[in-house]
Amino acid sequence: MGTQHLIGIDMGATNLRAGLVEEEQLIEIETVAIDQSGGVDPIIEQIADCISEIKTPQTESIGIGVPSVVDVKRGIVYDVINIPAWKEVHLKEILEERFNIPVYINNDANCFVVGEKYFGRAQGYHSVIGVTIGSGMGSGVILDGKLYSGPNCGAGEIGMVPYKESIMEQYTSGQFFESFYDTSGTEIFNRVQNGDRQALNAYSDFGYHVGKAMKTIMYMYDPEIIILGGSISEAYPYFEDSMMREIEDFGFPQSLEKLEIKVSKQQHIAILGAAALALDWQAS
Repeated sequence: MGTQHLIGIDMGATNLRAGLVEEEQLIEIETVAIDQSGGVDPIIEQIADCISEIKTPQTESIGIGVPSVVDVKRGIVYDVINIPAWKEVHLKEILEERFNIPVYINNDANCFVVGEKYFGRAQGYHSVIGVTIGSGMGSGVILDGKLYSGPNCGAGEIGMVPYKESIMEQYTSGQFFESFYDTSGTEIFNRVQNGDRQALNAYSDFGYHVGKAMKTIMYMYDPEIIILGGSISEAYPYFEDSMMREIEDFGFPQSLEKLEIKVSKQQHIAILGAAALALDWQAS
């Protein structure tokens, strides 16, 4: 038997990125801007074209991460963010008929945590929570070594937990800086790197709320490790201290001592995570 290949596809808000994975390495990547002007079919054709460009005779499966709710078993994608036409797309069925190999689909936060388990900083751990912090807050859950999505692909959505006057996501994502500092996450990050005092204070406030989210995760799942990803995780050094201060009073000190919190270092984790959906399915 020759080398086995997996295809991973990251269906972002504006771009579609597809990668061919060989023995834990990305050996080829295709990127296209998503055609948001039309209906369902043009984007499906874009996905199929990307697959055709990188697919080899050794390709065993296709994994796709989407920013939406997914019926994981049937591979049906619902209400994709920023693509209004995608209300209910039977993507698994369509692509399996075309390429005659298994297709696995899940939401992007779940792909992130699976990618970390197989290709990133969560290798060797059995209880993992992956948290993506960017324009929103997404979460994925690994329990007993396997992804737990829930029957409706909604397990672990800490960002949707009621918190203060809104939900946790408003205080633990880029929405925090927009709502309370009237600026973007990108702008506040640029300012803090230049030593801006208000930006430093903003990250200190932000870390307090992220700490609240971490404690919620710890009480709910008791993980071995929490992996942070997403664009705002790059600013972790600026909010780490205030986050850790908020965690200090966690009710089970021994659990707190064992917990690890790390930031993702894998550049293409979204693609790798989508490809890893097949590995996780086979491990079940």
